[in-house]
Amino acid sequence: MTILLLGSGGREHAFAWKMIQSPLCDTLFVAPGNAGTAAIANNININPTDFPAIKDFVLKEKVEMVVVGPEDPLVKGIYDFFLNDAGLKDIPVIGPSTIGAQLEGSKEFAKEFLFRHNIPTAAYDSFTAETVEQGCQFLETLQPPYVLKADGLAAGKGVLIIQDLAEAKEELRNMLVHQKFGTASAKVVIEEFLDGIELSCFVLTDGKSYKILPTAKDYKRIGEGDTGLNTGGMGAVSPVPFVDTVLMEKIETRIVKPTIDGFQKDGIAYKGFVFIGLINVKGEPIVIEYNVRMGDPETEVVIPRLKTDLVELFLAVANEKLDQIALEVDERSATTIMVVSGGYPEEFEKGKVITGLENITDSIVFHAGTKLENNQVLSNGGRVLTVTSYGDNFEEAIKKSYQNIAKLQFDKMYFRRDIGNDLK
Repeated sequence: MTILLLGSGGREHAFAWKMIQSPLCDTLFVAPGNAGTAAIANNININPTDFPAIKDFVLKEKVEMVVVGPEDPLVKGIYDFFLNDAGLKDIPVIGPSTIGAQLEGSKEFAKEFLFRHNIPTAAYDSFTAETVEQGCQFLETLQPPYVLKADGLAAGKGVLIIQDLAEAKEELRNMLVHQKFGTASAKVVIEEFLDGIELSCFVLTDGKSYKILPTAKDYKRIGEGDTGLNTGGMGAVSPVPFVDTVLMEKIETRIVKPTIDGFQKDGIAYKGFVFIGLINVKGEPIVIEYNVRMGDPETEVVIPRLKTDLVELFLAVANEKLDQIALEVDERSATTIMVVSGGYPEEFEKGKVITGLENITDSIVFHAGTKLENNQVLSNGGRVLTVTSYGDNFEEAIKKSYQNIAKLQFDKMYFRRDIGNDLK
């Protein structure tokens, strides 16, 4: 098969790494890709949201499947674009329909879906600039800390957790009136704070049946001890040590199954990944959010643990035959540590020469924000590289990742040295 993969991050490099191992994959194109995907596939300079350019390329190269990595093309409707085009409708797109993608595109839509299908989640209400003062009054009814979520896409940074009521009111006004997160915060969801430990549950579905992928836990804050600003993710561990069979059964029966049933009841076309952000509150799983694609950097620990052919899984999703595939998972733990540009998630510089990649042993380097220039690998984003390792337990895997990060170098590189410490 000739396959087109959309995206340019660590998630997409991990997908590409796994997909090219499949005997079903003859040619893999990545748009736009990065220096890591350039080494194993064919990078194409096309923006993942430029649907007409994607159409031209797909028809010209006789692409037989499109796999969508990031959320933007999904929220903007690439699934429907293909479905409604006579020349493209028979080419499967791995990802949900525009309506399905609203589970990530709109926090309010997701909350309404959760309440409609009796899936456990925090109490909430949503507000706009016109109702900002009602929002301030709603905050007064809650106990601190206060959770404010930009309704739209904000690259994983649109959630604020604030202890002080006056500060929460000020930030609500900043988001709604002063557009702190641009149009993403034209509407803000205020949510009850849940106290527990977070984890991620990943599900692949053909809209009817599903497979639960390995669990993972990521680390969002830039600073050690989970301090500082939120990022796209600074590291991840899989499996999550505290998820036992009892908790997993609760997650499946109370959350995963009602979610997939909800797609059918609501008539939502959904062929792709569901990322369910959960919080474990005294042994009870509660949904924090949905994402409609794999997480990053969680993909860099989940996908390496899959023994099953990923392209075979995608074909089963496209043909609604996922229930006929057995999912095999590597029993070993996998961990990944994200290496970022100095200053991220705020101001940072690009174009730094990365050295030491050839010295990595017994780990996999997935490129996140890199580019090739004059045969040199340069930094090209806030999150630059992620180093994934296997181990008989997560401590062993973490140790390998840190040993290999010590071999890498670029100006002002930074990484957290405490990933997994909270699980020991």
